[in-house]
Amino acid sequence: MKHKWTFIWSAMLCLLIGLGIYSSATSEDKGQASNGTIVFADAGWDSIRVHNQIAGFIIENGYDYNTDVINGSTSATFTGLRNGEIDAYMEIWINNLKKPYNEAKEAGDIVTLGTNFKTDKQGFFVPTYMIEGDPEKGIEPMAPDLKSVKDLAKYAELFEDPADPTKGRIIGGYSGSVAQEIMKQKVKTYGLDENFNYFTPGSAAALSTSIVKAFKNHEPWVGYYWTPTWITSKYDMTMLKEPEYDQEIWNKNYGTAFPVDKIYIAVNSDLPERAPKVVDFLKNYKTSSELTGEALVYMQDNNAEAKDAAEWWLKKHQDLWSKWVPADVARKVKSAL
Repeated sequence: MKHKWTFIWSAMLCLLIGLGIYSSATSEDKGQASNGTIVFADAGWDSIRVHNQIAGFIIENGYDYNTDVINGSTSATFTGLRNGEIDAYMEIWINNLKKPYNEAKEAGDIVTLGTNFKTDKQGFFVPTYMIEGDPEKGIEPMAPDLKSVKDLAKYAELFEDPADPTKGRIIGGYSGSVAQEIMKQKVKTYGLDENFNYFTPGSAAALSTSIVKAFKNHEPWVGYYWTPTWITSKYDMTMLKEPEYDQEIWNKNYGTAFPVDKIYIAVNSDLPERAPKVVDFLKNYKTSSELTGEALVYMQDNNAEAKDAAEWWLKKHQDLWSKWVPADVARKVKSAL
């Protein structure tokens, strides 16, 4: 009996020690797997979602943080960045957000880490077949002399507004975007409101759907678009010329071409102290309009979510992103892929 109890107590002791070790290890693992949560801004377009997922995958698997996303309009999410509800903004289109951006920097609410990519394509677009035709599809040129925004007045009847056939329709920036107000003012500045009605789509998806429909039916279309997008990577579109960018005129009435956009990555001013290694990684994060467009086309062609496109992109471009992080972090991320 004595030996029996000795055996039982020994077994229980081993069990307790084992539980203690397990508990300690589990706590340690949890600590490593949850250094905190990094919250990204989703302002409503696909490219920012892809970059959120690319950065998020690296941060979760390489730096052991959780990540989350807050959705909203450009202005709402930028306010969230300023007040700390959002930690990181992967695409700040500075020319569309200049005043609040400058105010936030001067107040010390945000820290700009670098340029994600640059683009000089933002403005009025039309399908190229309208100008050049498409012999393979039997499409004759509809507006062979359409080269600039000023030329639009000559072709207003081509872009008939179904709600008001007496005028053409220009599709503007989608609801909640800063571009919506810029394009609305541009239409007035160029005097296009005499011949056109300005229409605001309810979302980025509604805007792109209108373009897909036009291409499917070989119809006229004119409106706001930009790069990088899957639309401009997949479809042949022409951006209409505007007067060369002039800062004074732009600030007055937007009556020039959009300036070249540097798409910044910025974080809330608290993040460098809270997650310095993550901030170091985001400082090194640099892509291009073309690289971003690849992921967007993948999403469209494969009916994929931004998360799937990000993982596909990470597998394809290991030589690029592995330079953004230390070697041990790169190994962990590659292992997770």
